[in-house]
Amino acid sequence: MSLTQVNWSLIPAPADDGKADHLVGKSLPNVTLPATEGAAVTLSSLRGLSVIYIYPMTGRPDRDLPDGWDQIPGARGCTPQSCAFRDHHAELREWGVAHLFGVSTQERDYQMEAAARLHLPFALLSDADQTLGQALSLPGLTVDGKYLHKRLTMIAKDGIIAKVFYPVFPPDQDAENVISWLRSHADGRA
Repeated sequence: MSLTQVNWSLIPAPADDGKADHLVGKSLPNVTLPATEGAAVTLSSLRGLSVIYIYPMTGRPDRDLPDGWDQIPGARGCTPQSCAFRDHHAELREWGVAHLFGVSTQERDYQMEAAARLHLPFALLSDADQTLGQALSLPGLTVDGKYLHKRLTMIAKDGIIAKVFYPVFPPDQDAENVISWLRSHADGRA
């Protein structure tokens, strides 16, 4: 089985705990996050269509995942999710997505390794200080004493959150779900 292929029937699906219900209609906050490429990104300044997928953490080939990682509902799948957005990047652009970012609580240097290894044509943003998570009251979990965001995806139009996918499962289908939603809202209005 390749790095991006997972038998999702063996992974527990996350339940919708309602902790993202408040996000639709909110403005992207005035927070600036370090990016793996280029300058830091101020979310409130994003115009046009933006897709921001939030994930717990990417693993690295040279480090073990936390014990029991695959059995934590919603934890597994960050790499397949990022690879799916990579593989659908051109199509997302065709549907009008001007900004695509992945966000986790991992440090920028850690994310840079993942972005390079996975050949991502978009930046990953670091919310290591949890500024975004606190500003939006994002759902989270604690694993091995570390706070991680739960997986969700937001589509924003001119800085206003128009759609939230939560929970996201299986994660490798997230990009296709975003494209399907964009297709059904093809006039660009949310």
